[in-house]
Amino acid sequence: MISPHFPPDATAAAHRVRVLAPALASFGWRPTILTVDPREYEGQLDEELAAALPADLDVVRCPAWPHQTTRRFGVGDLGLRALSALRRAAAALVADRGIDVVFITTYPTYPALIGPWLKRTRRLPFVLDLQDPWVGAWGLTVGGGDDGSPDLRSRVSRAVTSMLERHVVPHADAVTGVSSTLLEELAARYPVLAGRPRATLPIGMNAADLDWARAHPRPAPWLPPQDGRLHLCYAGTLLPLGVDTVRALFTAIAAIRAADPARVSRLHLHFIGTSNQARADAEGRVSPLARQFGIEDLVTEHAPRVPFMDALRALLASGAVLLLGTTEARYTASKLHIALASGRPILAVFHEQSDVTRALRPIADRDPAMQLIAYGDADPVANHVDRIRGVLDAWLKARPPAPRSRAGGGDVPDASSLARQLAGIFDRVVSHD
Repeated sequence: MISPHFPPDATAAAHRVRVLAPALASFGWRPTILTVDPREYEGQLDEELAAALPADLDVVRCPAWPHQTTRRFGVGDLGLRALSALRRAAAALVADRGIDVVFITTYPTYPALIGPWLKRTRRLPFVLDLQDPWVGAWGLTVGGGDDGSPDLRSRVSRAVTSMLERHVVPHADAVTGVSSTLLEELAARYPVLAGRPRATLPIGMNAADLDWARAHPRPAPWLPPQDGRLHLCYAGTLLPLGVDTVRALFTAIAAIRAADPARVSRLHLHFIGTSNQARADAEGRVSPLARQFGIEDLVTEHAPRVPFMDALRALLASGAVLLLGTTEARYTASKLHIALASGRPILAVFHEQSDVTRALRPIADRDPAMQLIAYGDADPVANHVDRIRGVLDAWLKARPPAPRSRAGGGDVPDASSLARQLAGIFDRVVSHD
């Protein structure tokens, strides 16, 4: 399993293999994880996340070009810095350990090039896993230009990633991804995938994470206080295409304030890790919007990325959890299943075609603690401000209802159920080979 990001790396990409690998042994597969030496990661390390890994997990680490050197030439991507070392290490593992199949998760995307190479030189099947669209909105509708518009660099990046995708995807023996929409778009671009195994595997939840967070309590300044107010918590990056959803939420809160200032004072919103940057001085993305709507006193933002277990602790301490989508139908929230497993009431505002909406709708139909508001391309989120306001008004009049059990009935895909599906994919590609 090739995953350059792996604990103690603190980025979102570190969780894919972290969740799946320990559960594979129950289904006949013994994983070896090929990743990068922690000294080569940029930014904050999450030693607690590494400590929570099973002691018997087989992890092989390889070097990468130091980012202090490569940044001088405009190269920071970990997958590119580690590509040659990952390739050498993968070849050695295949030769020495009798590897049957290779699983490569992206992002970053450059290591996916190892898949076709091993297939060609070692006749080894490989499974490509997508955590994000390989070719998405970046460089097409959003980028590094003014107001998040595409610029030259983002357009060049899109052209390069498109070329890499064409070189890798048609050769994959199977494809998995966090979103069914993502896989459908990929299959439409590459008809050759029609006869090959594909599976939607959300990030999922490792029950051991909840046990760890509860067994190791740790105070943090961004945890919601127990002061009698209703504290709503959002954990994760605020993406450029998600700003409209936040605007709709803040419009609803501003309307409540205009109608009943005393009532809205019982509400407080916490946005944690919104910048996806570890720097202590990371620029907030939510606070400026809150000021525009005159509700900055009701919003606390901690922009720097926070350790995973601390984000989980924040959700566990909240009065309710916020899940906010973007204008992209294929966007799925990486912390969806953590939010579900936390056992907190949830207000989810998502695109109607998102896998998040598909997963939450059956719960919302039977559980009043799950409030789902869906919008669409022809029915933008701004049209649903009154519905958002209605939920918040009701919750301020009477506390959100206690959630019914969500851990059962398949509501929360856990590591075991996801690993079972992945093991089935491995069985198919190996038997076909």
